[in-house]
Amino acid sequence: MWYHWGMFAIADDVLDLCRSVGHEATVLAVLADGLRNGPGDGSALRDAVAAAGDLTAPHPHLEAWRDVYRAFGAKPQRTPCSAEALRRRAARGDLPSVNRLVDAYNAVSIRFAVPIGGEDRSALVGTERLVRASGRSLDEPFDTVKDGVAVVEAPEPGEVVWRDDVGVTCRRWNWRQGRRTALTDATTSAVFLLEGLDVDLTPAASMLCELLEADSVRIERLT
Repeated sequence: MWYHWGMFAIADDVLDLCRSVGHEATVLAVLADGLRNGPGDGSALRDAVAAAGDLTAPHPHLEAWRDVYRAFGAKPQRTPCSAEALRRRAARGDLPSVNRLVDAYNAVSIRFAVPIGGEDRSALVGTERLVRASGRSLDEPFDTVKDGVAVVEAPEPGEVVWRDDVGVTCRRWNWRQGRRTALTDATTSAVFLLEGLDVDLTPAASMLCELLEADSVRIERLT
């Protein structure tokens, strides 16, 4: 069974996986057009770090993500969700500016401890869907960089991934995004996926919309 919303779909076995460890998943898609990317100045990141409080303290939302990661076989201590990884880096003072758009969603992720990913909509092919990987490497290529070299990986069987009709766009639900759909200086249209477990994502989505300064933005609730 699938839950469909236009260009998005979520397999119900992913939602059932979350429920099996006591959590309800919510996904919001922020679709933005008329974006103007470019170098970031780091101000959004600095403001987010200042507002987030103690980044080293345990956070209930990140603990929930650890539960879900373990449920599909990942090791959150080694490969944490993106929000936990960002907050760890910020706590160490190791959080460089990437570009204006990436800085915007990273700032929101740090502030609210919510995993967020951004995809260039022009690079997506067909339906973007949240599924459990089959383990068939030819059907699920994931292009990334390892030790400074471009490589193609495949997710583990049962791993939760985002993918489109071409291949995987993000591994371990929200751990690492691929290169093919990454936001670049040429990006003018994007989708930002905000993901939560037992939390209201509205404040995070509102902050993101303000930071994007797009010509048009709309929010779609996918779960």
